[in-house]
Amino acid sequence: MSSIEEYMLPCLNKSVFGIDCTGCGAQRSLALLLEGSFEAAFYMYPAIYSIILLLVFVVFNLFFKFRHDHTIKIGLIIFNGFIIAGAYLYKMFYIFN
Repeated sequence: MSSIEEYMLPCLNKSVFGIDCTGCGAQRSLALLLEGSFEAAFYMYPAIYSIILLLVFVVFNLFFKFRHDHTIKIGLIIFNGFIIAGAYLYKMFYIFN
């Protein structure tokens, strides 16, 4: 266990209700990514790479405006939503059963 895990926020949903939320694993995934464990980061939270892509695009779009940027952002948000929902459903129905 790395020292960064000592400073991670606990999941309130898991503490109160006893089940994971859709964001469970994101902090550890980011920590794994920063340590260079790219595959482990994906398995911890599959949406990590698509969220990073969205954030990079949003920051890029702050400085460079172009046609259809709004449509691309909406598409990336919907894409992230599908990945997060799919990973959550997979975790809830296949891993915990």
